[in-house]
Amino acid sequence: MRRGRTAGEGGAMIQIEHLTKRYGSFTAVDDVSFTVEPGKVVGFLGPNGAGKSTAMRMLVGLTPATSGRALVHGRPYRLLEQPGRHVGVMLDASAQHPGRTGREVIRLAAIQMGARRGRVDEVLDLVGLTPKESSRRVRNYSLGMRQRLGLAAALVGEPEVLVLDEPANGLDPQGIHWMRTLLRDFADDGGTVLLSSHLLHEVQVIADELVMIGHGRVVAQGSVEELLSGRGSRVRSADDERLAAALREQGLEVTAAAGGLQVAGESEVVGRVALAAGVPLVSLAAASEGALEEIFLELTSAQARSGQDQAAQDRAEVAA
Repeated sequence: MRRGRTAGEGGAMIQIEHLTKRYGSFTAVDDVSFTVEPGKVVGFLGPNGAGKSTAMRMLVGLTPATSGRALVHGRPYRLLEQPGRHVGVMLDASAQHPGRTGREVIRLAAIQMGARRGRVDEVLDLVGLTPKESSRRVRNYSLGMRQRLGLAAALVGEPEVLVLDEPANGLDPQGIHWMRTLLRDFADDGGTVLLSSHLLHEVQVIADELVMIGHGRVVAQGSVEELLSGRGSRVRSADDERLAAALREQGLEVTAAAGGLQVAGESEVVGRVALAAGVPLVSLAAASEGALEEIFLELTSAQARSGQDQAAQDRAEVAA
């Protein structure tokens, strides 16, 4: 069982405020702000190179910020007493000594954090590493086993906050389902989870809120429901052409989609129109599956175009 927060600590467990990181003329993270509250899983989403890892490294004090700040319990990570007892961090599962056994890795982490006796066995069991597997050298671990070991190291101090960068890498479908359950239980028990990933659908399943980043900037944030609302329905029928005509007569926007139609309307409305038109339906569902990817591609593409336009304008001004 995790330790609770101490008295006087703020309600927002993680606060990212106008965080910016520049390397010369290149801006890796550009004025990023969001909060992660207790009991929540926040998905920090974006493609490779979007700035997710840099932002998380700034949060845990591994990379200095150019401007802005990142706080845990209202304080910079580096100022926390025994930070591993408050914040469990996994930024790179491969950053483990290859010559040590899995148990040795966790035992050393437990000693450094002052974890209680018996915690090593608890977390190894929690992440699904058997005694035989934990006695093997890390160099012989698969990527999925390293991910489990890294998560064990993050949990051994019984933290209230988890900061995880791409924790699903190398996990098979069963492993991904296991991790979803573990992190959901952690948050439901009052913990705080910041979870970075480029696997948008996997995060959509578990996250309460999403922060979407592209080219170093936040392009959208909010609850999963807020971001996916208004995406409409997907329908397949015995006569899509006739159904499309009936839907348009009702003022609904209809476009062709893979294997059917995309409709800017709720599933219940689409079903009623199909019934009135006498068109049998093969399938009908809210257009949430894949919607997160579509939203992200739309937003990042728009931002990339905006950046290109601004760069062209800057070059024109310099030439003038």
